[in-house]
Amino acid sequence: MITFNADGLVPTIVQDADTGQVLMMAWMNEESLKATRSSGLVTFWSRSRKELWEKGATSGNRLQLAEMKSDCDGDTLLVLARPTGPACHNGTTSCFDESPPPEFSEFGRLWATITNRMGTRPEGSYTTTLADNHDLAARKVLEEAGEVAFASKDLDAGSGDRQRLIEEMADLVYHMLALAAAQEISVYEIGSELKRRS
Repeated sequence: MITFNADGLVPTIVQDADTGQVLMMAWMNEESLKATRSSGLVTFWSRSRKELWEKGATSGNRLQLAEMKSDCDGDTLLVLARPTGPACHNGTTSCFDESPPPEFSEFGRLWATITNRMGTRPEGSYTTTLADNHDLAARKVLEEAGEVAFASKDLDAGSGDRQRLIEEMADLVYHMLALAAAQEISVYEIGSELKRRS
């Protein structure tokens, strides 16, 4: 039994179903609760806009419902979810994260941009092209991995350029993330696998 407050809302804590990390807090009403249960995508009630707010509907950074339960008083919800991108609008994994170092925040911004393009499919976007053609996306990863290897060999041989190697590595990272998003694999799932291996 869920107890809504005088405004018909219940505070909702979202936790990563795989890592246990607390991601964010928002509000649900009866309508958003039903929408979450029926769609499997976590949906809140926006107090400022006075409307349903499906997390990630515009950014692509959705929360896929794994489990939902209330506390002992029934006046707070805990949602266990699997994120497909940063939970925070600032591009961090969690709204409770401290700001990542500037260099690492670029990875978060890149992932947020890629997942947004995958979700909105803007015409003329290269990311949209990769999203619609998984074979091309996979071939580009292979091509860029080769470019990284050749740039590294050239640098070792004294005929290469360190900056070129950095640029090729950046291209490879982009294409790997684009392929992951096209295949509906979250960067957080990759992170979970790395954590499991450590």
